[in-house]
Amino acid sequence: MLRVTHNSNRFLPFAFCLLLSTFCLLPSASAATWSRQKSGTMAWLHSVYFLDQSHGWVAGSNGTLLETTDGGANWNKVVTPTKDVLRDVWFVDDHVGWLVAERDVYKLKTNDEALSYLLRTDDGGLTWRSVSLNGFDTNARLVRVMFADAANGWVFGETGVIFVTRDGGTSWTRQTPPTKHLLLGGAFLDTSRGWLVGAGATIIHTINSGATWQSSLVREEASVRFNAASFIDSRLGWAVGSAGRIFMSVDGGHAWAAQRSNVDADLMDVKFISASEGWAAGSEGTVLHTVNGGRYWFAENTNISHSLERLFFTDRNHGWAVGYGGTILKYGQSAPPTLNR
Repeated sequence: MLRVTHNSNRFLPFAFCLLLSTFCLLPSASAATWSRQKSGTMAWLHSVYFLDQSHGWVAGSNGTLLETTDGGANWNKVVTPTKDVLRDVWFVDDHVGWLVAERDVYKLKTNDEALSYLLRTDDGGLTWRSVSLNGFDTNARLVRVMFADAANGWVFGETGVIFVTRDGGTSWTRQTPPTKHLLLGGAFLDTSRGWLVGAGATIIHTINSGATWQSSLVREEASVRFNAASFIDSRLGWAVGSAGRIFMSVDGGHAWAAQRSNVDADLMDVKFISASEGWAAGSEGTVLHTVNGGRYWFAENTNISHSLERLFFTDRNHGWAVGYGGTILKYGQSAPPTLNR
């Protein structure tokens, strides 16, 4: 017979609490899962943007732009005036949206023709017009566009090029960052505070809308290529990149410390919903999830091997990932099983 001593009785509540706390650090076993949606295309999808849980867009190769108004249950093709690669999509509201387009370098008609350009819509994507950037190096490649609000936005890319608008995109002004490296991703908290990341372990930040940019310190990681960053407030943020690299900052991006991802796949995007919960995605269908600020990262089952290039979450229960081969994944509650009658 098992005999429980007085001391072991005192230990039982502690052991139970320890077990419970450990379980709480593990990914939730709820019905929320990643499932593939029908995109109707095999294009390489480079970007996804949602205004709310229902209304969103996905952009990719060969001028592909898809729109949904039902959370991705149905994706409809939007006609664009180009067959060029669409690198990024961003909508300020239901009417005003932006695309970053990139021409095939082998199909440029003249030396003066820009490799990259912006497209803008003011009617929800029914019509698009090209927007020029004064002072832009025609050989440089633009990668991303981001807006802090309807008036203030940035576009950036190769050779450290950054342009800013203060009037909703009517005019763009070039800024001077402390890098010539390719800028690939970033995050803006508001019209003043932002971070951009890129090749050569580049992380730069601004507290004055980009009037000045400062470089961050990433120790012993000169070769890492950072692809994306996510900040939840003025101090706490994460950056992800090549070979499964994940770094965290607790001082607004001045210094960064490595976290263990437990994967070697290139991580292309990261999104944090709160100080504790975040997601990262990348090559080979990799999706990582943390519920404790990145102390532990867990691989999620996606049942795909295609590279995933971009993530978007409207809240902790509604998210999307897009990538190669027309891949669109949605994160959310699984539908209840259908009863056969």
